[in-house]
Amino acid sequence: MKLKIRKMHPLFVAEVTGVNITEPLTKEIQSKLQELIDQNGILVFRDQNVTDEQQVAFSRNFGEIEIANNKNNITKQEDRRLSNMFSDISNLNKHDEVHQQESRQRIFNLGNRIWHSDSSFRPNPARYSLLSAREIPAKGGDTQYADMHSPYENLTSTMKNLIADLQCEHSLMYSRARLGMDYFTEQEKEDFKPVLQPLVRTHPATRRKSLFLASHAGRIVDWPVTEAKLLLEELTEIATQREYVYTHQWKRYDLVMWDNRRTMHRATRFEDTKEKRDMRRTTIAGDPA
Repeated sequence: MKLKIRKMHPLFVAEVTGVNITEPLTKEIQSKLQELIDQNGILVFRDQNVTDEQQVAFSRNFGEIEIANNKNNITKQEDRRLSNMFSDISNLNKHDEVHQQESRQRIFNLGNRIWHSDSSFRPNPARYSLLSAREIPAKGGDTQYADMHSPYENLTSTMKNLIADLQCEHSLMYSRARLGMDYFTEQEKEDFKPVLQPLVRTHPATRRKSLFLASHAGRIVDWPVTEAKLLLEELTEIATQREYVYTHQWKRYDLVMWDNRRTMHRATRFEDTKEKRDMRRTTIAGDPA
């Protein structure tokens, strides 16, 4: 069956049909999908009822899988619901029960509702993310994506010159502090130490420049904290205007793949203490930005 491509947003996002990701890919299809993700930033695959093993196998077509560990969040290894090949983007504990209202893990997970780029808090931020919808709520729980190429390209020359060489500190502590989480253990403080990322990065395949923003970015090197936060807020507001945003309304067994080097994303509200949302993400490790 031939691949068919349907553009879902003027700037980015394409739906791909004609591929079954539960089966090994031919070199031709693998090459075409690589070309498509470079061109579009986000690929949507419908009706992909994959097992964990099949998702891992498909993900490996695009690079080395980033291993989830205690430095990713506050979940300890013995409390994990999934293997460490996955980031668990669900609202479920290891017994497949929804997290309770005051659960520290639930509060930590609410950080996924703020605009971010996956693993920007790692020295090598993520290249691609592949998110599989195994179970979805009746209402809400969409994912919004923002293209980061066009907002950068539409900035004034003055702003481009201002931000050209800026370096930002990224940490999970910064994003969670925005939700009022102000207590971290000494081990978490060590695990979540800030790393530096450029505010502007160039995509290695297309050579287009983009903003590299995330809620994990909390400071700018050599800038006063207040002015740094104001600039990051200003740029985030610019980058997430309606014309730059695509909202994905999940259907069960959708798999969405996105390029973290040119997009931001966030989950939207749903009844997370009442309904299950089982989302499983494999993440392709990247290179220094």
